[in-house]
Amino acid sequence: MGKVVKVETYRSEEPTIVTIGTFDGVHIGHQKIVRRLIMDGEKEGLKSVILTFFPHPRMVLQKDSGIKLINTIDERSKILKDLGLNYLLIKKFTKEFSRLSAEEFVQQVLVDKLNAKKVIIGYDHRFGRNRNADIEDLKKYGEMFGFEVEEISAQDINDVAVSSTKIRRALLEGDLRKANKYLGYAFMLTGTIIKGRGIGKTLDFPTANLRITEDYKLIPKHGSYVVKSEIDGITVYGMMNIGMNPTVNGEKESVEIHFFDFDASIYGRELQIDLLERIRDEQKFDSIEVLKEQLQKDRAFSLQYIAKYHAE
Repeated sequence: MGKVVKVETYRSEEPTIVTIGTFDGVHIGHQKIVRRLIMDGEKEGLKSVILTFFPHPRMVLQKDSGIKLINTIDERSKILKDLGLNYLLIKKFTKEFSRLSAEEFVQQVLVDKLNAKKVIIGYDHRFGRNRNADIEDLKKYGEMFGFEVEEISAQDINDVAVSSTKIRRALLEGDLRKANKYLGYAFMLTGTIIKGRGIGKTLDFPTANLRITEDYKLIPKHGSYVVKSEIDGITVYGMMNIGMNPTVNGEKESVEIHFFDFDASIYGRELQIDLLERIRDEQKFDSIEVLKEQLQKDRAFSLQYIAKYHAE
């Protein structure tokens, strides 16, 4: 399991193999590139390093970009770390950093900080001030500073871009199965458990409200989902509603989870919630009684799904 560090506090004595990118989603296309990085590193005796940026460059350079990301930076870090690379380096992206020339970036970051001996990069990668340098420029710098440049093919890069777009669209359209298939893991929401209005308790379905502070995090289509979480080392299952709670006159979007067979207090805790299956769209019911009946059906559906999920 690798280390997550900030570039500012890192300087490698050991030679490294590096790839650079946003890696939002860390989906199956990204995972293929990461596995190749690690394998080449092991073969050539180089420490494997991913250099990523946060905030997303578009958040800094286009203030009104409204970009929504599949992962928060902490989620992205956790997934990448668990893939087995040696170091995940997070570079704080600022306007000042964006003004570095290509040569300054190569010398100050890739050479001085990372001690790069090999850089694996997409055929279409652009870098430096105004993104005016390309892979051919990087190869020239490689000759100048003593590192090799290996190209990631158009096919692999296309797979990465297409997958990210498909995942975002699938989540917004409520196609969780497609999103999870491309991710290679269950899409997650991470946040702090806070007190809600207490309406779930009156429906015999007490809920924990999840507050997600990162406004750039993509929230899937409103509706009900089968979910799981790890709480104190135990896997707990439940169902979650994302939406406005129209039947009880909700006024703002909320994310509420009802855990099955679980009644410990978890207020103030940070939890990762994995979305396993979508149950249905959010809807307004004619009465509280009808809503209660539907929640019972949702519970039955969820328990059936969980039994099947365990059997696989």
